[in-house]
Amino acid sequence: MFKIDDPKNNYKNITHAFFLALAITIAEPSTVLPLMVHHFSDSVIVVGIFASLLRGGAIMVQLYAAFHAQAYRRVLPYLQKVFFFRFISWFMIGLSIYFFGEHHKTLTLWLIGIGLFFFSFSAGFGAIYFKELQAKLFSKKYRGKTMANRSIAGSIASIISGGVAGFVLQNFEAPMSYAYLFMVSSLFMVIGFATFVTIEEPSKENISTKEKDFRLFIKNAIKLLKQDKRLQQQILIIFLGFSYLLSMPFVILNANSSFTLTGWALGGFITIQMLGSIIGSTLLWRKLHNYENMLSLSFFFMILAFMVALFANNIYLYGIVFLLFGIAIDGFSISGMNLVIEIAPEDKRPVYTALQVNITSFGLFFPILGGLILKFVGSYTVIYLLTIVLLLVGFILSIRMDRDSYKII
Repeated sequence: MFKIDDPKNNYKNITHAFFLALAITIAEPSTVLPLMVHHFSDSVIVVGIFASLLRGGAIMVQLYAAFHAQAYRRVLPYLQKVFFFRFISWFMIGLSIYFFGEHHKTLTLWLIGIGLFFFSFSAGFGAIYFKELQAKLFSKKYRGKTMANRSIAGSIASIISGGVAGFVLQNFEAPMSYAYLFMVSSLFMVIGFATFVTIEEPSKENISTKEKDFRLFIKNAIKLLKQDKRLQQQILIIFLGFSYLLSMPFVILNANSSFTLTGWALGGFITIQMLGSIIGSTLLWRKLHNYENMLSLSFFFMILAFMVALFANNIYLYGIVFLLFGIAIDGFSISGMNLVIEIAPEDKRPVYTALQVNITSFGLFFPILGGLILKFVGSYTVIYLLTIVLLLVGFILSIRMDRDSYKII
């Protein structure tokens, strides 16, 4: 007999988060990834593109995944295939750097981009299945706790990963250091995936009948979106939340131009960001079950981070910036996932999830816009100020969001 809020599923959920974070932190888009891409290309636009590729590939398949998932009684068998594809994509990035690296920079850059795209592309399917599992396995109150626990576990793993990344980057020459990090981290990724697929998943009774074709599904999804004003509000606000990506990938480049950025300093920033995540999840997000307020607080901390970044000129002030990044990013992630689960009817949950994630994920391309502005304006201050303005708009809208408009349709 299936038991909701089963502690065993919580532990497996946390273990998955720990080992996944241990792996992917080595390509964190605010620290290592911009420097790695910058090694192969001097263009800040290319840095912005690659920061988007790490997560932006998921946009293309969210709705298609939901088209099929709405009729699935169980999603875990499909998630297993996603995990395998993500592992292969990640491992191949390291392999490409190892074999081509310094001697074929353009080819290496293309292969890194392809690997990041497919890693992100497969996550588009995984995001739908993952949120469906979280909704089936845990109640509202327990889900907030287990997601905060995931965040804490992932942050602890990221601190370890940051230390390892700092050691490798300090003691091995680039780009071989990046190759080692990707290949070794992919093995840790496998441990998390293997643990998660042993979760006991209940069969879903209330499912939707799949439309005859994908075009009809899109038509119905658009109709649903037009009818649900709360979903529209939520999507706009969460999209504005992603505006921090307009500047975040370039903060580390600005720091690198202000003082000598050693491997240990880079690893330290990763550690500080993850400490922020732990502090946020332990003191705030784990105890806060009002996800609208969580979203507003996330905006506040992110705005504060960029206000500090405007005046940062030493390693200590940048440490504060990355600490605030860690607090805010986790708040955005936890609140966004839970808000869509809360307002979605059970049979339409994959469709609601896909609509929100698919549309808001266009915000993942903010780094490209940031790179273009930085290229032609040449001022970090300009992109920081623009980011603050967009975040302020999101913050104001989040406070004014209709808290009583659930399930208008």
